[in-house]
Amino acid sequence: MNKTISDLPIGVFDSGVGGLTVLAALRNLLPEEDFLYLGDTARVPYGTKSAESVSRYAVQAAGALVKRGIKMLVVACNTASAVSIEPLKDYYRQLDVIGVVRPGARAACKATESGNIAVIATESTVNGGAYEKAIKSIRPDAHVISAPCQLFVALAEEGWGSGEIAEAVARKYLNPLFASFGNEKPDSLVLGCTHFPVLKTAIAAAAGPGVQLVDSAGTTALEVKQMLADRDMFHSKGHKGEYAFMATDCAERFAKVGSAFLGEEVLREQVEIVDL
Repeated sequence: MNKTISDLPIGVFDSGVGGLTVLAALRNLLPEEDFLYLGDTARVPYGTKSAESVSRYAVQAAGALVKRGIKMLVVACNTASAVSIEPLKDYYRQLDVIGVVRPGARAACKATESGNIAVIATESTVNGGAYEKAIKSIRPDAHVISAPCQLFVALAEEGWGSGEIAEAVARKYLNPLFASFGNEKPDSLVLGCTHFPVLKTAIAAAAGPGVQLVDSAGTTALEVKQMLADRDMFHSKGHKGEYAFMATDCAERFAKVGSAFLGEEVLREQVEIVDL
């Protein structure tokens, strides 16, 4: 039986396994939807690549998902969201494309009272100023300062999300970032990389009391739900959502590391290796 557009899966892609935190939020909010996840593990990390390379990779990854048949594309990678949303929309005009930066910016503006917002992300996301632009487009008076925290990615991938090492690295990054605000400490800290929620405990300890951590995963899921409602594209009622995984390299590592990000076990047999 042919599937209707509404019954097609939602495509989700990331440079690796970090986007599984977004997938987890999507599945919790939309249990009747099917999801097809692609991690470009052969070329991870995107955070140190040029904007041109990231945009090219994003178009290729999206193409692999489009070929399988999807009704919407979620770019669950902050770096790709920062530089490739418009190229993706131009290339796949028939498809709704949602990134994580804009929803994360909205969440940060909602969370802050003082308007002092700190952002931690990958080098590429910080250099492009994606969060500053998105936040200031919503709240022009916001004081936003960003810092690259590339080592967090490696810690998350190694499963060192908490403990002395993670907290020491978090302090090393956050102390100078917070000091750059002067006497007015930020009250909102954006986790501008999908790997960073794995280190939430260590980051919160380094940030100290009174600082709200903002994770774009939940806000992105809400935006996806709203768009499905606006398009009348919810999956047929009573369906139990399914999901499938694709990766561009090393299914064993994807399954091992991905389990921590998704919050449940991922088996190697569930991961299909694809070539972009």
